[in-house]
Amino acid sequence: MMAKKYLLGCSLCAGLFLSAAIRTSAQDSQGPIRVNVNLVQLNVAVTDHDGNYVTGLRPQDFAIGEDKIPQKVSTFEEGSEGAVNVVQSAARDNGPSGSSDPQSIDLPAEVAAHASAEKAPQAVASPFTDANVFILFDTSNYMYRGFVFAQDAIAGFIRSLQSSSKIAFYSYSRDLSRSALLTADRQRVLQGVRGTVAGDNAALYNCLLLTVKDAARIVGRKVIVVFSNGPDDASVVPPEDVAELAQSTGTVIYMISTREAQLEPISTAVFERMSKATGGKAYFAKSWRDENKAFAAIRDDLAHLYSISYYPQPNPNRGWRTITVKLVGKDLQKYHVRTRDGYRLQQVKASEEDFAEAGSPETAADPN
Repeated sequence: MMAKKYLLGCSLCAGLFLSAAIRTSAQDSQGPIRVNVNLVQLNVAVTDHDGNYVTGLRPQDFAIGEDKIPQKVSTFEEGSEGAVNVVQSAARDNGPSGSSDPQSIDLPAEVAAHASAEKAPQAVASPFTDANVFILFDTSNYMYRGFVFAQDAIAGFIRSLQSSSKIAFYSYSRDLSRSALLTADRQRVLQGVRGTVAGDNAALYNCLLLTVKDAARIVGRKVIVVFSNGPDDASVVPPEDVAELAQSTGTVIYMISTREAQLEPISTAVFERMSKATGGKAYFAKSWRDENKAFAAIRDDLAHLYSISYYPQPNPNRGWRTITVKLVGKDLQKYHVRTRDGYRLQQVKASEEDFAEAGSPETAADPN
C-alpha cells in the first residue's frame, strides 16, 4: 500500500513538472515583443511661397528631430534619382559639404555657393526610389454623374506615371474591391479601371483603412491617391484611426474630391486634415478638367519629393513620436517643408525565425 502511494506521488510530481514545462515552452514560443523602429523613411516636399518646388538640396540642408531628439540622416535621394549613403561627419559643425555642383542645382546662388564636391556620398541601391501607388476610386452612388470622366482622369494618371513605379487599383462603395493588385503592368491596371461599375453607399474610411494596411506591407515609398465624390455615410472606422495608421507606416495620402464634397464642410475638413498629416495634399475639383489637373499635380509632387531615412536615436517614448523637419541656414528659411508629423510605434510579435534570419531584434524589424 505504501509503495502504491509512493508511486502515485511521484506520478503527480512528474505531471506537475511536465505541465509547467509545457507552459514555459508555450510562453517561449510566443517570442519577444519587438518595436518596429528599425528605419524611419520620410517623403519631404520643399516649396517656395509660390508653390514651386525647390530642388538641389543636400542631406546637410535638413535638420530632423524626433521628440526634439536630433536624428542623423542615413540615406537621401531626390525625386527618382538614386539614393546616397550619407557620411556622418562634422558637416553640421564645420559647414555644409556635399557632392552637388553649384552650377547644376536650382538653388539661389547665395545658397549654392556653399556646395562642395570634397566628400561625395556613395550611391547605393534604394527601395525608396520607385513609388508604390495605390489608387482608391469612389464607385458609390455619389459617382453616377461623373463616373466616366473620373475613369478617364484616373486612366490618364496611370499612363503618366514613371514606368518603374508599381500601381494598384482599388474601388469602393460599401465594400472594397481590389481590382488590380500592385503591379508594373499598366494594361492590367487600366483593365481594372474600365471594369468598375457604380455601387451603393460610400464606406470611404473603412476601405481606406484596408488600403493603408495593404500598403503597409510594402517596403519603400508608399502613396495612396483617393478619388472621392462625396462624404462617407457607411463606415464604422473613424478617419483619425486611418490617418494615424498611415502616418505610422509612412504612407502618404492624396485626396481628390469634387465640388459636391467640398460643399460638405465636415468631409472637407477631414480630407484636408488627413492628407496634411501624412504629408500629402487635398484637391477639390470643380470639373473634369480640374480632376486632370489634380492628378497632374500629384504626379509632379511625386517627382519632386525628397526621400530621407534615419535610424531613430535612443528614445524612451513607446507611444506617439513627433517628427520635425527643418531647413538649415538663413537663406533656406523662406521655404516651406511638407511631410508627415509623426508616427506611433508598431508593436509586433517576433518569432524565433525572425531573429535567426536577422540576427538581432533591430534588424528583424521591417522598415517604417
